[in-house]
Amino acid sequence: MVGMAAIAWWPAFTLGAWGEIFFDDILALWAASAAALVFVLVEHRPLRGRLGRAVLLLLPSVWLLLSFVAHDSVTDLGIALLDLAAFAAVLLGIPFTLWVLVRIVWPHFAGGTPRRSKWLIAVVVLAIVIASWVLGANQARFLTCEDFSISGNSPPPGCTPASTP
Repeated sequence: MVGMAAIAWWPAFTLGAWGEIFFDDILALWAASAAALVFVLVEHRPLRGRLGRAVLLLLPSVWLLLSFVAHDSVTDLGIALLDLAAFAAVLLGIPFTLWVLVRIVWPHFAGGTPRRSKWLIAVVVLAIVIASWVLGANQARFLTCEDFSISGNSPPPGCTPASTP
């Protein structure tokens, strides 16, 4: 739960603060989902059970491939569709990739963890994601433009300038 929350908070915060999820978050999702895809394809389970997970884990790779191939020849509609595909890859890909990675690292999670505990984990991580988005959307209340600059990020729209002494 702690690891999932630690991974998921930043994309939610950037979506709230800047109105978008940064490319490095999407590429991190792609790397994790590609590694999980390889594991799912080689694990010793019936193919039928692995096929659905493999298709979902392919979403970030398909989006990346489409973006790479269609980069120069895309119309406004194409850009909108690629952005929609990226958003879907992130919305579906992050939770599903986290779920698969948890099952890889903690194999007894699926069968050995009570359903109540699984729901608690999901609710806590979702609450952290929602809180992170709210914090990002309201960053001007507790962060300054300088805070973003010092951390190596560009200041988001509407940030509060640092007060001068």
